[in-house]
Amino acid sequence: MAGPTTYSPSPSQKPTHPIFEDVDWVRADGRNFHECRPAFMRTSAVNAASGSAYAEFGNTKVIVSVFGPRESKKAMMYSDIGRLNCNVSFTTFCAPMRGQGSENKDFSSMLHKALEGAIILETFPKTTVDVFALVLESGGSDLPVIVSCASLALADAGIMMYDLVPAVSVSFIRKNLIIDPTSKEESHQDGNLMITCMPSRNEVTQLTLTGEWSTPKIHEAMELCLDACSKLGKLMRTCLKDAASG
Repeated sequence: MAGPTTYSPSPSQKPTHPIFEDVDWVRADGRNFHECRPAFMRTSAVNAASGSAYAEFGNTKVIVSVFGPRESKKAMMYSDIGRLNCNVSFTTFCAPMRGQGSENKDFSSMLHKALEGAIILETFPKTTVDVFALVLESGGSDLPVIVSCASLALADAGIMMYDLVPAVSVSFIRKNLIIDPTSKEESHQDGNLMITCMPSRNEVTQLTLTGEWSTPKIHEAMELCLDACSKLGKLMRTCLKDAASG
């Protein structure tokens, strides 16, 4: 079984200023500010599902199961195209302390928005595809990992898509941009930017922005995310090819 691989954006000038008050502060896992965590992904993680995937990005661990297409009365009510249903949940032990309920609903809605534009809904009319994501361990950048893993699971299920949907986030802490932040880093962030995209089509399916940003910082963060998404997308394709050849 192949070990974790990384998908960091192309090297650029490394930030030299500390992100916390301690002048000697460095990232706890030893990464530089523009370096992503090692990523491990595999498909067919759940035998009973139409398709599934498991993703491990640092300490963030997610498993996604896809069921369908299957008959749906709701889909028949709306149109002759398919319907996508997304649900995100967290295990009770995924983190020492975390809010439940409203955040789960937000993540479910954001996952749906990130994926819907990449799925060719016309290929399964009047039926529904259900995507169930479970966060086993919350180690930071949870939503980008969920989106990437769900995209892989949809491909494993044979759902027709325009492209895979990798996702990456950047935290703005003090004056620095920190890519693929951990939970601790997110707890100290002044802002966050996440991009989900279809790299081969150069299309962004979702962009979320929180906090106060300057326009130059937004552009810099977007470039970092898009570069990392492109490389993550290649890793995801390799994962699918390895599974097919295996």
